[in-house]
Amino acid sequence: MLRSWFRFDPGRRRFFSLVAAAVGGAAWAAGNASGQTSHGDHAQQETPPTNAASAIMGDHQIAHGGMITVGEVDNARNGFDPDALLTDWDGGIVEILPDGMTLRTFEVEVEDKEIEIAPGVFFPAWTYNGRVPGPSLRAKEGERLRIIFRNFGSHQHSMHFHGIHAARMDGVPGAGMVEPGGEFVYEFDAKPFGCHLYHCHAFPLTRHMHKGMYGAFIIDPDPALHPEHEEVARSRLLGTPENAKWQEMMMVMNGFDTNFDGENEFYAANTIAHCYAKKPIRVSRNMPVRIYLINVTEFDPINSFHLHANFFDYFDQGTTLTPTLKTVDLIMQCQAQRGILEFHFRDHEPGLYMFHAHQSELAELGWMGMFDVVEDVT
Repeated sequence: MLRSWFRFDPGRRRFFSLVAAAVGGAAWAAGNASGQTSHGDHAQQETPPTNAASAIMGDHQIAHGGMITVGEVDNARNGFDPDALLTDWDGGIVEILPDGMTLRTFEVEVEDKEIEIAPGVFFPAWTYNGRVPGPSLRAKEGERLRIIFRNFGSHQHSMHFHGIHAARMDGVPGAGMVEPGGEFVYEFDAKPFGCHLYHCHAFPLTRHMHKGMYGAFIIDPDPALHPEHEEVARSRLLGTPENAKWQEMMMVMNGFDTNFDGENEFYAANTIAHCYAKKPIRVSRNMPVRIYLINVTEFDPINSFHLHANFFDYFDQGTTLTPTLKTVDLIMQCQAQRGILEFHFRDHEPGLYMFHAHQSELAELGWMGMFDVVEDVT
């Protein structure tokens, strides 16, 4: 009973400190941080933060009590890079059916895989396509979707999509659960538009979720179906000139219970603790920012996103083309809740602007990062 009352017990802090000391020695080197490498329709960004920005990064570390992981995660060993995860949308393979409908096909495979979630801290994950979170599947409203799902893992798994579909496509026991070595093809139409997710729905669900079995499922609105907000819809439709004017990225808020005691020892957006604090996300002050934000944090009832020195509009679930909250700097999400954040830095001076969970414990245990705002991203 005491444990449930004292949710963030000192034991977890002691664990974190011991891990940090064990893998320490390589001091947090702000000057070594390099800019984001963006993907898709956005420009490549390889240059490091400015000297002034690097100095500020050191100040941020001190201001937050030095609670930051030390050392570097081996992204090559993991097989995925948190910078790439921001923008590597998976559009699948597209073909046109005889009736003129667009068919978009994705292939997803389960793999048991040990991943490094903080410097020197390894976690026995269950993955979709070898990464956590799984691939960011992106489609257009009204398309026929086909997801070929193969289970090469050691347990039964599935893909449960948050969307509208038939019961036989639900990814629950009896409707799309796949045994090791098996395959299932999910097929349904993409609706409603919005910022959604998929995850395994095998039981015990808690275990399958915290092991890493989730990912983003984005359905872009079809502008032709929303004439009253056609311009806004076009700005969300990947591949349009209007969409190219935005700096879009995906963040999945998650946590990891490394000692399997039912509490998380590390938190992050896109899996790697403090990854965007050590390597800030470079954005141009001349282009608006759009974040697809999803919370899949297990064991904690809510997670949150707070932006420093700025405010944003929020579209809960992403299923509307007008904001559901305007001019806020903090939103909360329960598990599986998601939404779209839109903001800009055009009235700001260049520099580092922090974002993090506003539960301080979660920020100190990994869920904290920064935007490196520059004049133009080259």
